[in-house]
Amino acid sequence: MKYLSIENDKREVATITFNRPEAFNAMNRQFMDELLAALQELSGTARVLVLTANGKHFCAGADVNWMRDSVKLTEQENQDDAHALADMLFALNTFPSPTVAKIQGVALGGGTGIVSCCDIAIATEDARFALSEARLGLIPATISPYVLAAISSRAARRYFLTAEQFTAAQALHIGLIHETCASDQLSDRVEKIVNECLLSGPQAQTAAKQLIADVTGAKNDVALRQQLASRLASVRAGQEAQEGLSAFLEKRQPNWAPDRP
Repeated sequence: MKYLSIENDKREVATITFNRPEAFNAMNRQFMDELLAALQELSGTARVLVLTANGKHFCAGADVNWMRDSVKLTEQENQDDAHALADMLFALNTFPSPTVAKIQGVALGGGTGIVSCCDIAIATEDARFALSEARLGLIPATISPYVLAAISSRAARRYFLTAEQFTAAQALHIGLIHETCASDQLSDRVEKIVNECLLSGPQAQTAAKQLIADVTGAKNDVALRQQLASRLASVRAGQEAQEGLSAFLEKRQPNWAPDRP
């Protein structure tokens, strides 16, 4: 891959590293296609997925030169590019295992969209964010479902319209990220989160992610309550849950947890 690299460790923790630092890791079509391919390759095999970036910045959004050249494309080619971004974001948002964004520098436009698609987002205290599309006469269309789920429509009504940059502290306040830390602590904080994720059952994590998607916005009626009760009963009778309950009662680590050093 030209713009990304993939690493896997013995714990089955996968790391995708954006590797276009000379362009602030801005996305073009090849970048998006590579990221989609990486997500498809790792789906179902990675226990945890970390997204990080080489250079000073996490992701400056879509490459402005690439977008400017879209005037030379046919309507169908422009549609294909837009769908490529949508497919990549959807694959990240629905990745079955926990996903962690490790953010430094800026995450602008589509970069903020990527952050919104990750389950957990940790940023340095000096990181900056923006939903910058309106400054270019554009709209944050493909990222909007994920951003709105992260920050609420009220916050979006400010940041979609002003397209202003905002700080990591503001991003934390509106729910875009979960935690901030000093730059020299970022790797340690992400590693701590990864280790916490590895203590949970992988099947339970996948089911929990699907649960969030299914229940968010759903009406809490009799049908939903019955469905959720059935879902819990099914999971509880499964091998992973029985192993987890047995491990707890026997005061030992379950078989999915990594060995402690």
